[in-house]
Amino acid sequence: MASLFEQDIQTLKGVGEKRAKLFHKLGVFSVGALLRYYPRSYEDWSQPFTIEQAPFGTPCAIRAVVLHQPVETRIRKGMTLYKTSVTDGMRDLHLTFFNNPYILNALSEGKEYIFYGKVTGTLLRKEMSVPEFYPIASAPSICPVYRQTEGLSSRMISNAVKNALALLPDQIKDPLPHDIRMQYQLCELGYALEQIHFPDRMESMEIAKKRLVFEELFTLQLGLLQLKYRKKQDTSLPPFIDYSKEFFHLLPFHPTNAQKRAIAEAMGDMTSTQNRSPMSRLVQGDVGSGKTAVAAALCYSVIKNGVQAALMAPTEILAQQHYTSISNMLKNTGISIGLLTGSVTPAKKRKLIEQLQNGSIQLVIGTHALISDAVAFQNLGLVITDEQHRFGVAQRSLLAEKGNHPHMLVMSATPIPRTLALIIYGDLDISILDELPPGRQKIETYAISSRKRPRALQYIRTHLDEGKQAYIICPLVEESTNDMASVEQYAAALQTETFPDKVIGTLHGKMKPKEKDAVMTAFANGEIDVLVSTTVVEVGVDVPNAVIILIENAERYGLSQLHQLRGRVGRGNMKSTCILVSDAQNEEAIARLKILCSTSDGFRIADEDLRLRGPGDFFGEKQHGLPDLKIANMAEDMEVLKEAQSAARYILANDPKLALPEHRGLKGQVKLLFSVFGGQGFH
Repeated sequence: MASLFEQDIQTLKGVGEKRAKLFHKLGVFSVGALLRYYPRSYEDWSQPFTIEQAPFGTPCAIRAVVLHQPVETRIRKGMTLYKTSVTDGMRDLHLTFFNNPYILNALSEGKEYIFYGKVTGTLLRKEMSVPEFYPIASAPSICPVYRQTEGLSSRMISNAVKNALALLPDQIKDPLPHDIRMQYQLCELGYALEQIHFPDRMESMEIAKKRLVFEELFTLQLGLLQLKYRKKQDTSLPPFIDYSKEFFHLLPFHPTNAQKRAIAEAMGDMTSTQNRSPMSRLVQGDVGSGKTAVAAALCYSVIKNGVQAALMAPTEILAQQHYTSISNMLKNTGISIGLLTGSVTPAKKRKLIEQLQNGSIQLVIGTHALISDAVAFQNLGLVITDEQHRFGVAQRSLLAEKGNHPHMLVMSATPIPRTLALIIYGDLDISILDELPPGRQKIETYAISSRKRPRALQYIRTHLDEGKQAYIICPLVEESTNDMASVEQYAAALQTETFPDKVIGTLHGKMKPKEKDAVMTAFANGEIDVLVSTTVVEVGVDVPNAVIILIENAERYGLSQLHQLRGRVGRGNMKSTCILVSDAQNEEAIARLKILCSTSDGFRIADEDLRLRGPGDFFGEKQHGLPDLKIANMAEDMEVLKEAQSAARYILANDPKLALPEHRGLKGQVKLLFSVFGGQGFH
């Protein structure tokens, strides 16, 4: 199996250069990766309906004989229809195919097939457009459906998977140890791969899925726990003295109890004389909960202990913002602070790197420019990464490797239910900021229908005329369309019809990072009145003058994402408003919007989100800086996750480096899963 991950997808029968490029779009580069490209759903073809009984509007299977060869009809330039009729002996069904000349030879008169699709038409004339079909002799009982891309259909992927399965050796070396399989009642890998793609029955698919979900979560936990154990190596740093109380006197405000608690927990890790492992801690707090002050307190303390600190943010504007606010907190302390981002001039960069090496800069704040080879420290004692989900484990490890086992703090503004966080951040201890600093204004949140949009835009106009600013978040668009078009069209309509006298800016995913930074900087500087954006609008950017956010098609977003977007406003001491525009009628969508209007507690919202929608809203495609999971679901598979964590602890207790011959397969699996990080630390 391992060697199949080294075998190029193009070596597979039926996959030429052109088709290989389409597989690459789906992230499938090898034969092994194709075997791990699991179906997203299944169609049940095992019990076909009669044409009479077939339900309208619901995909179903029908067994029928072709009455005549398909007939070709050109209806306009670029559009050709192919029509035929089929019968089950009692009733006829009319089939239509579009722009598919192969259909002329694919369906034979008098031959019996199973057709799968949605029945439309009327009670007197039933129709089906573009059905999938197989001759009766080769029709599957259960048909896999794969996530596809234009030019590569689910059927093509399915045929490629059949050819890949044929390459599996008769006796696959199973990476899961026999005793683990027995203890958790898991099937063998060969059976699991065959039945997840082409199940004999749905029960077989469930047996296969249980094994593959366990294996994936088990591998994830092995990797995370190895990272955690590796960090348990003793640090060369002496126990620090806690200077945080001294830092509190520098602040023009009183820190919250939650901030004091998080700082005390982190300082406890760094001052301990018993446990000499470097700190490895996550500070998780809602938008505006004061994570930057926590970071500043820890930087102050470690620098007073004679070492350097580094803070890495995902974008230039966030790095600049941290630099400004931390510089203000630490002014008159004599601490020298540097800012290192991609836009720093080469001459300034050289000088800054020199000052880091000789120790004359004690705190550096920057983007991933900090992990470039040229950057070296005299004595790096603390590494802080902000917005953890934007950095992989490898990136924060690369920064840590510039010191000798320095302490590490990770900050995240995405509230995650604690039970989930404990497992996902298996390599980190957790501190939670669960209260907002006094004086923070509650953001008034309203859900309205699109009929009231003109009134909402007039409300925005009133605030713009007072010199305030606003965000408008464009609706999510389908994958096949261009998010840029949606944003640009909306902004153009606003400019001509609603705010002709205002400056409208746009932000979308097609822009280069530098272009995004330039737009956000212009908005932060007050040069743009209304920013029309997709969800790429930066988490954590402070624009205190932006007091309204209007979110179109709000029902399409998860609760946590809506809460994050709402946090773009209310950054100053002015009253702020979030307007959710939605015409959704379904109960779940309405319930979600009601929750958002009724509470601003990010942790409560996260719990509700997990309950209503599963973890997609927390992790999206990238699973929050962790490797992509192909089949496991962090919310649905919670019990399996706990079992996998327990099994991983048992294995590592006896073989922490997975060095035993029987664990060679497991070691390979961990390396493969974490290869998204360049296999960092898994040799």
